[in-house]
Amino acid sequence: MPRHIVCLSFDFDAWSGFAARGMLTPTPISRGEFGAVAASRILDLLGRWGIKSSWFIPGVVIETYRAICERIVAEGHEIGHHGWSHVAPANMTPDREAEEFDRAVGAIQLLTGRKPNGYRSPSWDLSHQSIDLMLQHGIRYDSSMMGHDCEPYYVRRATKVEADRPIRFGPQTDLVEMPISWSLDDYPHFEYSTAGSGLSNANAVLDNWVTDFEYMRQTVEWGALIYTFHPFVIGRGHRMTVLTKLIETLKSAGAVFITVDEVHQEFRQRQPRDIAL
Repeated sequence: MPRHIVCLSFDFDAWSGFAARGMLTPTPISRGEFGAVAASRILDLLGRWGIKSSWFIPGVVIETYRAICERIVAEGHEIGHHGWSHVAPANMTPDREAEEFDRAVGAIQLLTGRKPNGYRSPSWDLSHQSIDLMLQHGIRYDSSMMGHDCEPYYVRRATKVEADRPIRFGPQTDLVEMPISWSLDDYPHFEYSTAGSGLSNANAVLDNWVTDFEYMRQTVEWGALIYTFHPFVIGRGHRMTVLTKLIETLKSAGAVFITVDEVHQEFRQRQPRDIAL
């Protein structure tokens, strides 16, 4: 029986992404602070629709906005690992990445009472040791890579890449990749940056997001699309209206809304690793 899944995921970075890029003055920090305002709006919307979602939250944000994070947990949403700070692992030393990874696991344990199953790299930029760190900490899935659009897959480690040689693929691991895409992320479409306006027409973006779901429905029997939102981006005015329209449209098209972790578990049941090898 066909099953077409949608995951609404929220990277609750607040101000941490700006701070990680050295933007520490009041105005950029206030842009991130709006995420705390928007998070409540988003939770209200999800509650009205009865949708459970996945929230990837840096440890510093958990400790800053404890009450909001407790509400996310209390309302049945998933909490995923999103680093301690929002510094990309690719920009850290191995020792710093390991220390921050462990520290963030601790913050999530204090919040939820258990270790996270999922990880999403800040800025979607893994280091060469990130996969090993995830495996060492018992992480079951990653959501930072883009090797497919609507089907999970098992992650390889120690793949060797050189510009002038064919790729030498490493061994497959038990880590499941829940793939993402910049085109299904709100930030490049809607948020202002010096690299580009980022102020796209909301209805055009909505059309693209819906069309990706339609393509999945037409081409695979089972699949999952992961939409990535940032509360400080999607939570403003017309963008909240777009999020509401997206939910309405996909619901009417037969989409099943569940968490990223639930899809990951469903994938393992459908395709155990020994079969995938």
